[in-house]
Amino acid sequence: MVYIVMGVSGSGKTTVGQLLAQKLSLPFHDADDFHSAANVLKMKSGTPLTDDDREGWLQTLAANLVQWEAAGGAVLACSALKEKYRRTLCAQAPENFVWIFLKGSKEVIKSRLLDRKGHFMQATLLDSQFEILEEPAYGITVSVEGEPEQLVQAILDELNSV
Repeated sequence: MVYIVMGVSGSGKTTVGQLLAQKLSLPFHDADDFHSAANVLKMKSGTPLTDDDREGWLQTLAANLVQWEAAGGAVLACSALKEKYRRTLCAQAPENFVWIFLKGSKEVIKSRLLDRKGHFMQATLLDSQFEILEEPAYGITVSVEGEPEQLVQAILDELNSV
């Protein structure tokens, strides 16, 4: 099984994903590590990525997801903001993925982004992320308010209740 922790930048995907991976004894991957240099440069400059910019990145992730699932599973932190991005990611094995949406208000997440140091994603891009966000009507939705350990426990409780 592959668990995809999704949401806008600053929602806690990496932190929650890493903790979840530890609890599930699975490898963790961050989708940000798979962006092209051109995409990173574009985001660093404060320019939102287009769907065309994301296409190669999504295809790379989709191929890796199949490999990770075949190897026993993984946890991936990935924005996956639009439904068509999520369809691309799981097109080859849709039944082997659990989507976990970290949901929060723009105000809470913006304050986190402003406090974050050393990340290429600029707080100025947050509006563009919320504009394209299509919240999933499936999977697990967890509020970002609370400590990361609490969020992971809520996710585990939900997984155990299924």
